[in-house]
Amino acid sequence: MHVKLGDTVKVISGHDKGKVGEITEIIKHNSKVVIREINLKTKHVKSRSEDEPGQIVKIEAPIHSSNVMLYSKDQKVASRVGHETLDMVKGVENWKKAVKEKEKATEAVVVAS
Repeated sequence: MHVKLGDTVKVISGHDKGKVGEITEIIKHNSKVVIREINLKTKHVKSRSEDEPGQIVKIEAPIHSSNVMLYSKDQKVASRVGHETLDMVKGVENWKKAVKEKEKATEAVVVAS
């Protein structure tokens, strides 16, 4: 799966499209993730005893992992991520959009000079 527990993600489809949140739970067998304060559903809870009243609770429902994209708080951009293995390093993440913007900036500096 392309996201991990604790990652900041942006929802790219569905009724919560455009919202940003943190992953709180991952369900691996069906590739779904639960994101804090996103995709809230209403659950009606029945009372367990006579003196305890029933209640209506908002819960976070899972979203398929294909409907979220990693989000960078620093650069305020959602991007696809590529993984590279370098010498003596376990793995490095490449933010595709950040790399593309950096290349455009360097090209603009070269053209201006």
